[in-house]
Amino acid sequence: MTPFVSGLGFAEGPRWYQDKLWFSDFGARLVRNVDLSGNVTEVAHVPERPSGLGFLPDGRLLIVSMNDQRVLRLEHGLLQEHADLSRYTRHACNDMVVDHEGNAFVGHMGFDLLARAPTPQPAELLCVRANGESYVAATDLSFPNGPAITEDGRTLIIAETFGSRLSAFTIGEHGALSARRVFAFLPGRAPDGICLDAEGAVWVADARGKACVRVREGGEISDVIATGRGCYACALGGRDGRTLFVCTAEGYDLAAMARGTAAIELARVSVPAARY
Repeated sequence: MTPFVSGLGFAEGPRWYQDKLWFSDFGARLVRNVDLSGNVTEVAHVPERPSGLGFLPDGRLLIVSMNDQRVLRLEHGLLQEHADLSRYTRHACNDMVVDHEGNAFVGHMGFDLLARAPTPQPAELLCVRANGESYVAATDLSFPNGPAITEDGRTLIIAETFGSRLSAFTIGEHGALSARRVFAFLPGRAPDGICLDAEGAVWVADARGKACVRVREGGEISDVIATGRGCYACALGGRDGRTLFVCTAEGYDLAAMARGTAAIELARVSVPAARY
């Protein structure tokens, strides 16, 4: 691992887009981007903490606003409400992926993660269409996290952190999800953010195992990159698509965020990012 950006509150939702890595620092309540020279730019301030990021087909940025259960849209430097998801859940919304039609798939936690003794509850995956309309796309997920879409745009893969598995869905018209199946069981691991490579394998940030692991469909782990501390999200990018950006931190708690323990670190891999 090579240090890249340090002193962050908590880095989440990394996306490689237009030669920069975009990410949420929800400890600092900021969306930022960084170029390969390490120059960091503040993109937007999100008072209720930003999380998942994605881009509409026309390039407008979508941001999950966690604590008020909204999806925001950045236009001409100003944030606007794209969708209000508070009718589906009173708990924090989290990660997101946006497909080529502008459908945004957003997960919520289903319970209070920062409670002293949290009891995980089943949660939903929500779909927000490009026009802002929303609906429940999938139910009974065990902390949906880190969704990603395959190169052909036909399959959504999502981590179920407390289920220790990756699940897959077929994407139909208007973002309808069907044919739910297990992509990979990951016993003993807590899959968080994920990204896909050109061979169809999935890089998984393992929050419990302090590692980023490459998993093939069926569950075979082909590569393990030890991070030495909490590993919460990852993205493939760089000039050749072979740079793995890994979001790490000492912990997921307010005290660690206040100390600025989070960072983005780099590793080089042999298989480039999926072209989606």
